Amino acid sequence: MPIAFAYTLIVLLIISSILLTLLVLLHRGKGGGMSSMFGGGVTSSLAGSSVAEKNLDRYTVLVGVIWFACIVGLGLWLKLAQAG
Repeated sequence: MPIAFAYTLIVLLIISSILLTLLVLLHRGKGGGMSSMFGGGVTSSLAGSSVAEKNLDRYTVLVGVIWFACIVGLGLWLKLAQAG
């Protein structure tokens, strides 16, 4: 496989890592953990999740799958590069 493939995966991995970190930090804390320590204890008493929270969950899962695919792709590329 060409080296450009590996560089593309590395760039995609860096971008998805930053996005995944930001998306996880955007999630609302459920209370009782580290998030309540830093002002997360003041929460509104809305029942259920909002549409924005559900979309945030979907985006987080999507970026997580892309991140995982980059990790697997780089691992396979390294294995094939060593064999060849």
